[in-house]
Amino acid sequence: MRRLCLLLACLPLPLLAAPPLQPWLDLAAPGSSLKLPPGVYSGPAVIDKPMTLDGGGQVVIDGEGHGTVLTIHADRVTLRGLTLKNSGHSHDALDGGLMAEGRELLIENNVIEEVLFGISLHRSNDSIVRGNRIRSRPVDPAERGDGLRLWYSSGNRIEDNDFADIRDITVSNAPRNRFTGNRVQDSRRALNLLFANRTLIEGNRFEHNSTGIVALNSDGLLIRGNRIMHAIDPSGAGVALKETSAALVQGNEIVHCAHGIMADSPRHPTNRIVFVDNLVAHNITGVYFYGAKGGHMALGNTFSSNLWPVIIIGDGDPVGDIWLGNYWDGYEGFDRDDDGFGDQPYELLAHADRIWMETPSARFFRNSPVLELLDFLERLAPFSTPALILTDPQPRMRR
Repeated sequence: MRRLCLLLACLPLPLLAAPPLQPWLDLAAPGSSLKLPPGVYSGPAVIDKPMTLDGGGQVVIDGEGHGTVLTIHADRVTLRGLTLKNSGHSHDALDGGLMAEGRELLIENNVIEEVLFGISLHRSNDSIVRGNRIRSRPVDPAERGDGLRLWYSSGNRIEDNDFADIRDITVSNAPRNRFTGNRVQDSRRALNLLFANRTLIEGNRFEHNSTGIVALNSDGLLIRGNRIMHAIDPSGAGVALKETSAALVQGNEIVHCAHGIMADSPRHPTNRIVFVDNLVAHNITGVYFYGAKGGHMALGNTFSSNLWPVIIIGDGDPVGDIWLGNYWDGYEGFDRDDDGFGDQPYELLAHADRIWMETPSARFFRNSPVLELLDFLERLAPFSTPALILTDPQPRMRR
């Protein structure tokens, strides 16, 4: 008998199941603060009252592969210091770490990992999402979920979060939100705006994504002081604006992208898309206008080491755009009066470039030796009038 007891004592004990989180939430009074003991708790769970749930950085809520780990259906809820992990796998149900619907929510300093979608705010206004670390799953980007989704939500502040290995950050039918100090990397679209008027995007860092910022039907955007780098997907862009009016793109660093800035013309003739004081460098195309019919202003930007500084596809009209005081590394003039601006205007002309600009099927051969030789001969002894792309009457001499 003694030997049998010793043998049983040596056997490994079975792992205990994690206690469910829901009873703790049900017992909490509205408006109370619940600080959970350190450990692992099982979800999914639902918060349906105003309260604070604080994990102190030592609490894990495990969805065990089912649905959304934590759901909020209340106003004035605070989530802090939690790790949410192991959601379900349904894109249709938006399985993820957190699904929230309510006003004045505070979601800060949480870790959300091994989930499909990260945080989804639906009809959530005047809330703060701050200091969270969010990861999806290590699968193809198109099969991941969004790191953050805002849907019919306004007045929210998305600050200082760390996103990686997600699909997109999607903002749909959600005006007047602020994205500041966030980092997004190794994802598909860093920020995808659809009907997201008056959005502020400031001081963020977007690196190694297929595309940086994409805005569709979103007016009154302010895109300021961001670093957008290495969006080198063949169709990728640092900033892409489509059917968007009255946008200000100011003081950004847009480096090593397929296209630095892509834009069509404003939908209303009185509106303007303005680019001011941006560094656009080491891109295949610095600025790419498609179907451009004027309405752009480029002031004080630096265009350096781009394969093509500016390209206009379609019925572009260089007279309809304003280029003033930009630095062009291809400018060959002088500054004899030493006022910091070139004595002669900078003119960007398309010689053999027109072949592949006007014939999309010829783009495969751009930079080929034949086109490079043809372009050299065109510049040396033009046998046809080159197309004028833009004129900058006061090119800056210094970056």
